[in-house]
Amino acid sequence: QVQLVESGGGSVQAGGSLRLSCVASGYSYSTVYMGWFRQAPGKEREGVAHISTAGGSTVYADSVKGRFTISRVSQENGKITLYLQMNSLKPEDSAMYYCAAGTYCRGGYLDRYCYNYWGKGTQVTVSS
Repeated sequence: QVQLVESGGGSVQAGGSLRLSCVASGYSYSTVYMGWFRQAPGKEREGVAHISTAGGSTVYADSVKGRFTISRVSQENGKITLYLQMNSLKPEDSAMYYCAAGTYCRGGYLDRYCYNYWGKGTQVTVSS
């Protein structure tokens, strides 16, 4: 069974940092690309960052460039841990953050429709 489990969310003041983690299991994750999305109340889910299957290529939303860093680590047990390091956080970064994995994409890698599998999310709240 495919599983993506996020952790690391929380509350932080503006200017602070958080690191989100996502453990992926139940699939050959060496063959999938992965990403982070976020959704604030009343807004659509938006792509934040993407990383390729081997981790050599990344894409970021303009709103987080220079502040967020996505990375992935393959574990010996076949699982993959996906990270999102978030620095210089702003109140507008507050949202539920979701980990996602995909196998085939015709559009842009920050397009939610390019992802097949989703975690349940972790909440990030940034206060001013």
